[in-house]
Amino acid sequence: MPSGSPALADRLAALDQVVELGRGRLDPPLVEEAARIAGKAGMRLRLGAAHTVVAVAGATGSGKSSLVNALAGEGVSEVGVRRPTTSAATAVVWGADSAGPLLDWLQVPRRHAAADQPAYAADGLVLLDLPDFDSVRVEHRLEVDRLVELVDLLVWVLDPQKYADAALHDRYLRPLAGHGDVTLVVLNQADLLDPAGLAACLADLRRLLADDGLPGVPVLAVSALTGDGLDALGKELADRVAARRASVQRLEADLGRTAAALRPVCPARARTRSRRQDREALADALPDAAGADTIAAAVDRAHRARAAAVTGWPFTRWLRRLRPDPMRRLRLPEAPSEAIRTGLPGPSAVQRARVDSALRELTGRAADGLPDPWPRVVR
Repeated sequence: MPSGSPALADRLAALDQVVELGRGRLDPPLVEEAARIAGKAGMRLRLGAAHTVVAVAGATGSGKSSLVNALAGEGVSEVGVRRPTTSAATAVVWGADSAGPLLDWLQVPRRHAAADQPAYAADGLVLLDLPDFDSVRVEHRLEVDRLVELVDLLVWVLDPQKYADAALHDRYLRPLAGHGDVTLVVLNQADLLDPAGLAACLADLRRLLADDGLPGVPVLAVSALTGDGLDALGKELADRVAARRASVQRLEADLGRTAAALRPVCPARARTRSRRQDREALADALPDAAGADTIAAAVDRAHRARAAAVTGWPFTRWLRRLRPDPMRRLRLPEAPSEAIRTGLPGPSAVQRARVDSALRELTGRAADGLPDPWPRVVR
């Protein structure tokens, strides 16, 4: 993997810990989403960075399939006036290395090996033409949602009529705030606007993207019909693929989003540590409540009595045998055993209160400032 992977590996290890500790304690949807990101990241890293998966997504009539065909230099995606045209994702693969395992993981069966085009050649590029995200077919929208969460780089194809569509901004772009490094926006059908209209449209689109939390995202004006702007888009894709960084950047962005969701229940500040006197108070209260002093005294008397029975004068040894063994009086075994019930009295009310007070002091300070549910877990 590219440089930066050790840091990513550390973050993934931390996420695995959060998932392990959070099960049964944090909200299940939050934990399941974190587990999904961890699983996705692990699988994507195992598949390597030889290929960069770029999803071309757009609304009905935005011309994304035409754009994919223009980039491929041939008709690999169906284009027509009937809607919806794209019913399933189609992969266009550049380069000799097989992207089969990666596309198997993505569950994209429709695949096409692209002929090298000098302007757009990018060895390792895997271009996906997605169904329309506003399709009338529910299964098409679900397929878009699934692949948007898995790919390395997202290219959103908009048109001058619907670039401000709330469905796009509310459902996709705004939730992907923080993914600016793996997002490109293409204003297609730029040939329909005069220069002044195009400049105004681009300015308004950049403003909307900034409001979505995606400031500075590259916005390219393109016409799949005339070819204007196609070279710039092809070069942008080729540069991203050559850097071999998109897959890692996508995972880093996903981890950042997950960390933001977990931050309210997993604060970043250092945990408050317990005081020494609190630990010592508990260490004193527990053996007192457990009868440790009584046991120690019984063991001491029993040891002395047994020693005297072996080494004392015959008459005194005979007298010693008449006395009850201190440990046997308490029904204490020679070795600790949970199966034997001793004759030790239970802790008194005062001893119990002392233990409870010491526990409250210790756990209260250890959990000070922690959000729910961690104080309860500590206690």
